[in-house]
Amino acid sequence: MRRIDFVTLKLFVAIADERSLTRAAEREHLALAAVSKRVSDLENQLGIALLYRQPKGVELTPAGHALLHHARNMMDNLEQLNADLSEFSEGVKGHVRIHANTSAVIEFLPEDLASFSRLHPQVKIDLEERVSSETIRAVREGLTDIGIFAGHVPAEDLQVFTYRHDQLVLVTPREHPLAERDGLFLREAVGYDFIGLQQDASLHGLLQHSAHSQGVALRLRIQVRSFEAICRMIHTGMGVGVLPDLAVRTYLPALDVRVIPLHDPWARRELKVAVRNQDNLSLTAKQMLDHLRNSGVAGEGSALPS
Repeated sequence: MRRIDFVTLKLFVAIADERSLTRAAEREHLALAAVSKRVSDLENQLGIALLYRQPKGVELTPAGHALLHHARNMMDNLEQLNADLSEFSEGVKGHVRIHANTSAVIEFLPEDLASFSRLHPQVKIDLEERVSSETIRAVREGLTDIGIFAGHVPAEDLQVFTYRHDQLVLVTPREHPLAERDGLFLREAVGYDFIGLQQDASLHGLLQHSAHSQGVALRLRIQVRSFEAICRMIHTGMGVGVLPDLAVRTYLPALDVRVIPLHDPWARRELKVAVRNQDNLSLTAKQMLDHLRNSGVAGEGSALPS
């Protein structure tokens, strides 16, 4: 396997696309004999047949399909590598990867990353939105430099720091029986239909755990994948939901909903930032980590009281 080169893999992808050695040779500007030899050598090296030779072309064997899957991934990764390296040749001086949950992406990161970019304009930032459990896994596996997630989710064996706090609120339709309340506890709303996030979202787990600890159950009517979808469902009268206050206010101008503070202690939620090992971070990632931690400290003055 160590002797498989990218030229051969690219050629194999062309053969799979064209279903013809002749057309693949034309596409890759190679002689047909050279294409045939490369494929035969590859099959001999692997000890398996990759193609069914037929009078009107070729078809992939099951092993060929498996190789095609990995070959396409490798070609995509190579293109991404070329793109990333070209950016460095054009003046990029650093690169930092961040995975963050939806709350952080909507509530805090736009301003925090913008202020970092003003200080470090030649640093490339890759941000991916993931649920908290996926974010923690990505940090553990080295798929990201920095992860931001809900503080109640366990993150053993990682270095964890406080990032921000947010306030959870109950969102209801404008004409809902609870709409005029100035505040309430979750147990006072459990008799109504809820719109919630998917099973693996940390907020879903927090609500289920809190309801269970009080001996009540949520009437979860619909589960969706975004805060916006929850708000739109509530807007149409399908139920109520619990969301971070700052995130809800992003959608309020277009929606006919009410926001009611929750008095439960867990409703003031902590967001955490984690890394595998601070000492092993690149200089750029260390600068980003320090910036996020300092931004969190500076921003706490504007956080809602519990």
